[in-house]
Amino acid sequence: MPIDRTIQLAGVELPRIGLGTNRLTDTPENVAFLRAAFDTGLRHVDTAYSYTGGASERAIGAALSPAHDGVVVATKGGIGGPGRGAPDVLHGEIAESRRRLQVETLQLWYLHRVDPQTPLEVSLRAVAEHVERGEIAHVGLSEVSVEQIEAARQIVPVAAVQNHYNLAERKHEDVVDFCEQEGIVFVPFFPLRANPPAAVAEIAGRHGATPTQVVLAWLLRRSPAMLPIPGTLSLAHLRENLAALELELEDAEAEAIG
Repeated sequence: MPIDRTIQLAGVELPRIGLGTNRLTDTPENVAFLRAAFDTGLRHVDTAYSYTGGASERAIGAALSPAHDGVVVATKGGIGGPGRGAPDVLHGEIAESRRRLQVETLQLWYLHRVDPQTPLEVSLRAVAEHVERGEIAHVGLSEVSVEQIEAARQIVPVAAVQNHYNLAERKHEDVVDFCEQEGIVFVPFFPLRANPPAAVAEIAGRHGATPTQVVLAWLLRRSPAMLPIPGTLSLAHLRENLAALELELEDAEAEAIG
């Protein structure tokens, strides 16, 4: 069955493979890498307030100045220990993320973790203030259950959910299915951090592909809601990842993988 190669996120039609930037630092080389990545066809970049001490956001802001139409940047806030989901903390992080990314409006902002000291509803009411002021366009959640997604939707629309998911880490199968059912984009983080079964190499050989491409193709086939964000600082690896959009697995191949 052919897979959809694009997905709607934050009101934009995007290729279904993005870029994670938790190792990205603010150097001229990395800014040039990002600009070349956009020229190559990358349209979704995922970062966070906490990544590389803020350098990831700063590099993305520099690379996208002036803005590139059709690129969706997602960032996150509210991680680092108990109390980080408190309203005053979130207000400060959101303001700083806007400054680093050089934007008035954050296209997609995730609550990075549910704070054990702050009720989810309290955190999200603070976030909703920024939505109302036009400083956040779309809201996402990270590492959440179906029940937490449903509770969050009583306060703000949820555009995306970013949970740990890959071939070896499958505890969020119910969240993947819920997101597909409800029209929420599911963004698996660490999508490649797993030891693939032997079948992956065999299938890659048959298709003239790499094992990484086969794993990404498996994720895309798992659900039309899926938008993986493998991280890389290599333009060659980025191109390899994006090329996985053209790889279609047979039913038997997908079943052999997992």
